[in-house]
Amino acid sequence: MSAQQLVKEICPTTTQEWVKNGALLVDVREQDEIEALSYDVPNIMHVPLSEFEDRFTEIPKDKDVVMVCRSGGRSLRAAGFLVNHGYDKVVNMQHGMIRWAEKGFPTKGDTSAVLGNKTSSSCCTPSADSSSKCC
Repeated sequence: MSAQQLVKEICPTTTQEWVKNGALLVDVREQDEIEALSYDVPNIMHVPLSEFEDRFTEIPKDKDVVMVCRSGGRSLRAAGFLVNHGYDKVVNMQHGMIRWAEKGFPTKGDTSAVLGNKTSSSCCTPSADSSSKCC
């Protein structure tokens, strides 16, 4: 039995940096989810998880790739699949669209689909010692 490799995960803030440096976002959400709310970034492709095994070869192996979804779970599965199929420049974005929207990063559509009444994330609230790092 071959050993499975672990998938590296990055936060939405780091994902923003990767995007600025030309990384490709691969959104594995289903079409209805994309229509309601999508990532507004220059390099993005949509490969729904329901079609992923048939279409993963459309994803370039020679580019940095960040896998994304609604909350980070489906994209983690897809990233693991890619890593185990020879992709070595792939990472997963933790917390998905939910955290992306909480952070106010660029989207197209209605953020209430993932945020509800929530307006901000507590992940970047400074602790009493002000040493917390923004995710």
